[in-house]
Amino acid sequence: MSNERRRSRGFTLMEVIMAIVIIGVGLAGVLSVFQASVRNSSDPVARKQLMAVAEEMLEEIALRPYSGASKQTSAACERATFDDVSDYDAYPTNGRVCDIEGTAVQGLEAYTLAVAVTEGTWVGVPAKTVVVTVTRGTDSVTLTTWRTPYAEP
Repeated sequence: MSNERRRSRGFTLMEVIMAIVIIGVGLAGVLSVFQASVRNSSDPVARKQLMAVAEEMLEEIALRPYSGASKQTSAACERATFDDVSDYDAYPTNGRVCDIEGTAVQGLEAYTLAVAVTEGTWVGVPAKTVVVTVTRGTDSVTLTTWRTPYAEP
């Protein structure tokens, strides 16, 4: 009887090794999922920044008159002299995001901005399509709107 008690106590070396292997594999799987979620947790912030920059530029363009006296251009990033929607076509950002005076915005050095304005018609009305694209690394946001000559003299 005392031999049976000795045999039934504890685990064998093989059982301990198998338990360590099983727990190790399970833990590795859980940690890899955790690592992927932590790595991607900052993406929503970057996505919101992309969206905010694109929305700001699109709103600025949409608030300009449909057509102006002449095509204004800018060699740098500034756009204070832009007087209509078409002036923003191929806006030369030089790979930066700038305020209206042309000063690069701090903290957005990794972002690039592109604007395209094309003329056409929308249900028989003259219209301009405005496409704003903001990019950061492999992420990008593209917003598109139509601008018509409503309520203009």
